[in-house]
Amino acid sequence: MNINPNWDERYKEQEFAYGKTPNLFFKEWLLKFTSGTILMPADGEGRNGVFAAQQGWKVTSFDQSREGQAKALQLAKENSVSLEYIVGDLELLAFERESFDAIGLIYAHFSAEKKSRFHKKLDTFLKPGGIIILEAFSKNHIHLVKENPKVGGPKDVAMLYSQEEILADFQNYELLLLEEEEVILEEGKYHNGKGSVIRFVGRKMV
Repeated sequence: MNINPNWDERYKEQEFAYGKTPNLFFKEWLLKFTSGTILMPADGEGRNGVFAAQQGWKVTSFDQSREGQAKALQLAKENSVSLEYIVGDLELLAFERESFDAIGLIYAHFSAEKKSRFHKKLDTFLKPGGIIILEAFSKNHIHLVKENPKVGGPKDVAMLYSQEEILADFQNYELLLLEEEEVILEEGKYHNGKGSVIRFVGRKMV
């Protein structure tokens, strides 16, 4: 089992690193769809997974942090919902093919050599007709995080996203939305200020 000590260090603080409320883009789009099963990779302290559970989704979250898991389960209890939370590495986790109705990828940044491979692996877990909701920092964010480290995000441009990468990795999807936008983030302690993000919502073709 691969536990990341850097994330454990961040999440062991009493304060929730990115707050307890869901990402606004994820919230807006999830509410458009009928609830079912949803996979939440890199769910951290569970703010997005818990929100999905509140809307009636059956949530499976995972991340590389035991501290994140503990706080996510605490947040779920506070909100009288439940979710399954697995600690491990995406490379080692195996789910049945086509077993989820949706996947939420909210600031799920992977190393350059793993990013496309992970996206294609996640695609195998999604049912035909299923939905992906993604928000992540764009490659143009590299300049903004250097100017203001409080906005957060990787400082390696290869870990950041482009629309071209999304189109290449999710070729078998109907595009419901794909855009790059500058936004003002106010998410807990570690996402504060102007950021450049890629937003993608796609439906897997049947």
